[in-house]
Amino acid sequence: MEVEQCSKAENIAKALSMAEKAVSSGADIIVLPEVFSTGFCYEGISDLAEEAPFPTISKLIDFSKSKECTMIGSIIEAQFQEGVPVFYNMGFCVEHGKLAGVYRKCHLFMQEKKYFAAGSSMHPIFLKRYDLNIGLEICYELRFPEVARKLALEGADLLVTVAQFPHPRKHVWRTLALARSIENQIPHIACNLVGSSSASSFFGGSIIISAAGDVLVEAGENECIIMQSIDTENTAKVRSEISVYSDRRADLY
Repeated sequence: MEVEQCSKAENIAKALSMAEKAVSSGADIIVLPEVFSTGFCYEGISDLAEEAPFPTISKLIDFSKSKECTMIGSIIEAQFQEGVPVFYNMGFCVEHGKLAGVYRKCHLFMQEKKYFAAGSSMHPIFLKRYDLNIGLEICYELRFPEVARKLALEGADLLVTVAQFPHPRKHVWRTLALARSIENQIPHIACNLVGSSSASSFFGGSIIISAAGDVLVEAGENECIIMQSIDTENTAKVRSEISVYSDRRADLY
């Protein structure tokens, strides 16, 4: 989706409208781009950041309950330490009317370091309804193979990347999205922004990849919904054919 910088109400309304269309077409899991509700609105971060119980996520919880679906994305979180706000880029998984888990971005990119604190832990988020572990990473973290590998080793069944990857790095985005899937033999949903902000323009290129590294469906540069069924049970077959995990040399690295 295209995000209107700093316009929370408009972005949430658009996200829910697009989610409604996706669910009507049979989607079970909805993935939204990084900080989908606000963009990186640094000038308004104090007003737009949210504390628990997170009003934006509450709206998604209501939607996911009524539509019996799961929603994944990130928002700007505020925590107060001795009255001083500390901001995080907080990923979330909402499952059928409940907040299944959150993840605070651990690897901050350039200007983010001026405004956000880095998270200090990363583990898969369990979706009870699907008996599925989600390995959630955020944008820049696609460049760190250690992130996806750690999540995979901890039992992630599905890798999900939410992002704002800008021009001119489309080839980097696509190459890394494929690599994270292939090297970990894991299905991968990578959702990227389209449109532009005051500082960047975005190429979209959202992509769904199988555990074997096959591109199942891929978006262009326009706002759209892409959908694909993912066979997580095929992962075991892929891993049995090429035994990457058992051939790892954990004694060396």
